[in-house]
Amino acid sequence: MWREMRRIKQQLTQRECEEIVATGKRGVLAVLGDDGYPYTVPLNYTYADGHFYFHGATTGHKLDAIDGCDKCSFNVLSGPQEHEGEWWLTWRSVICFGRIRRVEDPDRKREILWELGSKYFPSMEGEREHIEKRLNSVAILELEVEHMTGKTINEK
Repeated sequence: MWREMRRIKQQLTQRECEEIVATGKRGVLAVLGDDGYPYTVPLNYTYADGHFYFHGATTGHKLDAIDGCDKCSFNVLSGPQEHEGEWWLTWRSVICFGRIRRVEDPDRKREILWELGSKYFPSMEGEREHIEKRLNSVAILELEVEHMTGKTINEK
């Protein structure tokens, strides 16, 4: 079902892909938007055991698209690496395909919000109260990865 990479020499190992998504900070989610047009949105995320987790508003284009079709892709870039005295860059890219859904269980939402906060905030002091206040006004999304592939991109 999944296409093989055309430039196989550039392909990353699964371990390298997992490392990039585990340490990355942001990626771009692609869903099927209005009238069949792709809709992409950059997102903060957390990743564990083959699942990405996102937070956001409880309404909007992204959620309407997900309600219409749960298939999506998510791309994380690592780098770029500059080469002294050169114009070209090198970076690594991981793309994941899977299905995305809303997380409704309040306890699970709390856990995910805590993980997201722990990843992005220097201190989680006072965050439990903040999470409780916002729990019902935030959407949590879970992307279960069905296929992950990555490659090194060298512009030279």
